[in-house]
Amino acid sequence: MVLIIDPQNAGISGNMVLGALIDMGVNYNDIIKIMEDYASPFGNISIDIKQIKKSGIRATYVDVKCEDKNKIGYKELIENLDAVESKININILNFAKNVFHTIAKAESKVHGTSVDKVHFHEVGAADAVADIIGSAYCFYKLGFNTKKVYGMPVALGGGRIKSDHGKMSVPAPATIEILNNVPVFGGPLDYELTTPTGAALYVNMVDEFCTFYPLIKKQKVGYGAGSMDLNIPNVFRIVSADSCLPTDNVCILETNLDSITGEILGHSFNKLLDSGALDVTVVPILMKKNRPGHLLRVISNPEDCDRVSEAIIRETGTLGVRVLPYVHRNVVNREIIKIKIEVGGIEKDIQIKVGTIDKEIINYSPEYEDAKKIADDVGIPLKDVIKKANESFKKLLDKY
Repeated sequence: MVLIIDPQNAGISGNMVLGALIDMGVNYNDIIKIMEDYASPFGNISIDIKQIKKSGIRATYVDVKCEDKNKIGYKELIENLDAVESKININILNFAKNVFHTIAKAESKVHGTSVDKVHFHEVGAADAVADIIGSAYCFYKLGFNTKKVYGMPVALGGGRIKSDHGKMSVPAPATIEILNNVPVFGGPLDYELTTPTGAALYVNMVDEFCTFYPLIKKQKVGYGAGSMDLNIPNVFRIVSADSCLPTDNVCILETNLDSITGEILGHSFNKLLDSGALDVTVVPILMKKNRPGHLLRVISNPEDCDRVSEAIIRETGTLGVRVLPYVHRNVVNREIIKIKIEVGGIEKDIQIKVGTIDKEIINYSPEYEDAKKIADDVGIPLKDVIKKANESFKKLLDKY
């Protein structure tokens, strides 16, 4: 299962994220109570959730009206959130705190101060708490925290906006800080389409940024409406779908070697597989001062990363290992099927590795160790065993 967050049309704001999440199937009364419980300590608040149309597109609109009681700093805001009696799941609250920290960190950089001295005057404390707590609750309530989340490029808008510091060009300084290293583009209108709250929610939800939608099926779409009436549909979209290509996370470990013998390198290869590596490759390279060497690249599960790194250091004597954590890997579903083949007048069992996408067989091949053992036992070339196994498995497929 995957989630696609799509702010390409009209950007992203806090209430648009909240509206799209509610549109995916969250009870209105439940979310209003959560938002009121957490936002009311910061100001008078009223919340209205309704279905509206924006340029003909039906969407959920969350109208949050509030008035802050006092100017409040980041540290005090977090303390007040912890003090609310109506407790939500700790994971939801921690997610919301991370979003607030993202905003505070961006504001502190813009204003040249510390995070603890940041005040939530630009975004409005009560309004931000309602949008962020509400979005965090819906995100977890819908189980989206367990999905792979893709983020599409963000429409920023354009023109100029009023701020406490005078007129500023779009995007706002905090917004562009939050979206550092995130794919964005200006326009398509001269309005502020993406806000700091929306941007902070976006970067804390997304696992991977992409330009195009991944391969998906059986999707469900939620639309959240913005407050402005524009000459384009002022809506934000979230898509929940099944992925045709399952994805997992792996770590890639690398080190350059120039003072190791071939015997040690070959021995290390097997030792690393024994330590939990999923795959090991060795690539000839040219290093500093034109020295020939080898690039050792190892793939491991995230939980095995430290153990495999230590094994690399112990076996090769390298002084350091580069770690590229949580690289997303598209994988096909894999299944082992045992079949019988006849070679040299003798019937043998052999395992076939089968790769499928959505129950469609994409490829298959005999297990190497099985094929090698049969070749040795019967006394025929390995290639003949592999050919016979592939032919036998294809005949089984043709029957069905």
